[in-house]
Amino acid sequence: MAVAEDLGDSAAARLVVEEVSHRYGKLLVVDGMSLTVGDGEIVCLLGPSGCGKSTLLRVAAGLEPLQEGRVFIGGELVATPGRALPPEARGVGLVFQDYALFPHLNVLQNVEFGVREIGRRGRAVEMLARVGMTDYAASYPHELSGGEQQRVALARALAPTPRVNLLDEPFSGLDTRLRHRVRDEVLHILKESGTGTLMVTHDPEEAMFMADRITVMRAGRLEQVGTPSELYFSPATAFVAELFGEVNRCEGRVEGGQVATPFGAVPARDLSDGTAVEVLIRPEALRQSAEMTRSATVEAARLLGRTSLIHLALNTNSGPGVHAHMRVPGRFLPPRGMTLGLELDTTQAFVFPILGPK
Repeated sequence: MAVAEDLGDSAAARLVVEEVSHRYGKLLVVDGMSLTVGDGEIVCLLGPSGCGKSTLLRVAAGLEPLQEGRVFIGGELVATPGRALPPEARGVGLVFQDYALFPHLNVLQNVEFGVREIGRRGRAVEMLARVGMTDYAASYPHELSGGEQQRVALARALAPTPRVNLLDEPFSGLDTRLRHRVRDEVLHILKESGTGTLMVTHDPEEAMFMADRITVMRAGRLEQVGTPSELYFSPATAFVAELFGEVNRCEGRVEGGQVATPFGAVPARDLSDGTAVEVLIRPEALRQSAEMTRSATVEAARLLGRTSLIHLALNTNSGPGVHAHMRVPGRFLPPRGMTLGLELDTTQAFVFPILGPK
């Protein structure tokens, strides 16, 4: 069940997308989506490829015609079906996956391009200083690295003082090491600008790093919206729980307000006894215990940098059973064949009813 978003006062938000649906031919790609972006807020639109997130951003920008719903920017109604302001009149700053810099213009000219008021050269110089690209003002896009091009694209988007920023997978073209550094820089630049931002990404870690709030999409619909902490620790659906990290999965039935699992009992609030459920348990919810009430045999242990991942076979009366993963902070590499006592942190175990016949 999707968690709907309270749109609040349209005039108080930088961006309001209200009950938007969009089709390509007979294919419905966005289905009644609503979201808001507040002043100075970064909202990430997160979901798997093909879920409609980039289409929704393009509708908000005016790059796709609005078919159903309404779009407000800075409190102004900018689009209804059949009536819409063009993109250049909406006051949006756009940054795309490929940065879309003009190859025949140098860096300073690229940033100047969207600034219409008097003093455009000074504004462009100011924005280049803000993104740390002053020394590259006379350079051309082909002379820049991917990270440098990304910063120029951001400077160009911010130079006209947009009412809202729209970023479509802005870091996807960067290698992992550069992506981590550049997105940290961009986060601070966006926050310093004070402009509301909607950013599309398919990377849950990136969304958690960048966002004040995350809107999760699935198959064109809103799945859940909330802060990174709310979505990680209180997922509304199994889809959201799995989206934010690996889980150990098992099934059972509710009895006495809880579900018995090989890892221990898990509370099942608001579900009737007898309900068939699936239980999703994060690897970090499994912890080593001095007690051997429940135990598991180590099959493998791998250091993953900041954490260690332990492959376990849970021990039962009939011998090794369920395969599971346990994640431990730092370096913890028990040898294969070692037996560990286990305890379960139930705050990181989530119970969802199984829909349909089981």
